[in-house]
Amino acid sequence: MNNTQSVNDETVGKLRFETIVPGGWNWSHVIKKGSAVQLTDLEGGANASALFYNAANPSERYNMGDTLKIQHISYITQGHCIYSDMGRILMSVIADTCGWNDAICGVSDADMIQARFGAKSYQDHHNDFHRNSYDSLMVELAKHAMGPRDFTETINFFSKVGVADNGDLFFVENFSKPGTSVTLRAEMDTLMVLDTGMHPLNPSSQYLRKPVKIAVMDCPPTKEDDCCRTFCPENERGFANTEQYHL
Repeated sequence: MNNTQSVNDETVGKLRFETIVPGGWNWSHVIKKGSAVQLTDLEGGANASALFYNAANPSERYNMGDTLKIQHISYITQGHCIYSDMGRILMSVIADTCGWNDAICGVSDADMIQARFGAKSYQDHHNDFHRNSYDSLMVELAKHAMGPRDFTETINFFSKVGVADNGDLFFVENFSKPGTSVTLRAEMDTLMVLDTGMHPLNPSSQYLRKPVKIAVMDCPPTKEDDCCRTFCPENERGFANTEQYHL
């Protein structure tokens, strides 16, 4: 564990712990209210696909449609909030040096990875086998007594997706640089489930393994002039709903 000097965000406080999730691996943790989690792309070109749940009641979870519609956005960056299907805010993005995090494209599955990179099983290759993000996230969900019915939409941190003139989506290569970070503040105790596999639209001919550093630290309460609270009038109501939940 390092000291707080490894966290370059003045909006957060004492570092509680940090770890590095290897590329193509999974991780989960309950980020408690009053805490923040910072994701850092160590080498550039990483992707971190994340699911979010109310830790006290996992039936309440991230809702992509409401998150995008309420805030009139199509991607996630600083000032945006991650809404649950109950109209409450699970987490808010208080810092982002990436500038664009995909909230639409989902994750890879076994058929997709095998079709692109061939079969490479654990039995034959051990920890160097070809993982896919869906199964990786399902492994992590099982640790919290959840299964396929609990799988929801993901946010793909560090990945930008554009729209071509014909309407097709395309992956923006080399968008996230080494040291790029995103900091999320927990507005309620939030279970964050994460996979560091490739983005499904990444056109690389190689099976990429890009590590992501995770740091959890103390975070002061949300202020009235907070950039996430004031991003739009709907966020003001979202924070009020979330604060009422904690009464």
